[in-house]
Amino acid sequence: MQHRTTVRVTASAAAAVAAALSLTACRPGDGGGASGAPAKTPTTATARATARATASHPATPAAETSRRATGGGSAHTGAPATSAPASAGSGAPGGTVPACAATALEASAYQAADRPSGTGVGAAVIQFANTSGKACTLKGHPTVAGAGNGSPQHNRPLTVTPTGTAASVRVAPGGRAWVKLTFVQVQGEGDGYCVSGAKPVAYPTLVVGLPGAGAHQVALSDGLFAECDNKVTATAVTAVRPS
Repeated sequence: MQHRTTVRVTASAAAAVAAALSLTACRPGDGGGASGAPAKTPTTATARATARATASHPATPAAETSRRATGGGSAHTGAPATSAPASAGSGAPGGTVPACAATALEASAYQAADRPSGTGVGAAVIQFANTSGKACTLKGHPTVAGAGNGSPQHNRPLTVTPTGTAASVRVAPGGRAWVKLTFVQVQGEGDGYCVSGAKPVAYPTLVVGLPGAGAHQVALSDGLFAECDNKVTATAVTAVRPS
């Protein structure tokens, strides 16, 4: 049976192999290729010579030789290498949950039970309900602006002091997440007053925005957002309903 070698060798190694094979071809009794008899296997000494020549001159893959000649990028041997796209679920069981789109959320507001004393709102909880059919995530501190009814584009931004560490909150379909807003409280009776000397302001609605999740206009069912100094302290989005 005829044997083929599939290892490519350098020019020096090829010469050594050719010399060894020529000695074997001249041995008496070998059948030539013209007779149709199979060529004999090289002798042990010839095999050792071939191995030494190959070891002293490591083979250079053809693709690597081509790369060096053309100045191309990384070499490829065999079938072209392909870069498979990263799985959407890499590192997260069940797949990575995308951020909540603005259209997936329904926002509402109510006065917090735990709030500073005074005649203003003091503190409010903003609730975000996932009305879509898929889970999504919310993360970060909100932006807050005071606005009139039905006029979210005409608003007055409030200075937000963030509190707490922002963490990604997974909201299941029908699930909810919250942020709590605590205002500089209005004091006194009637229209009240601000300790700073500024004039109290009452907004019919707030426009509350979340990173990557749009801006949402909310109103209280039991009053206005009365506050002082146009300042508010805001928690990060949480999966636990604030008090």
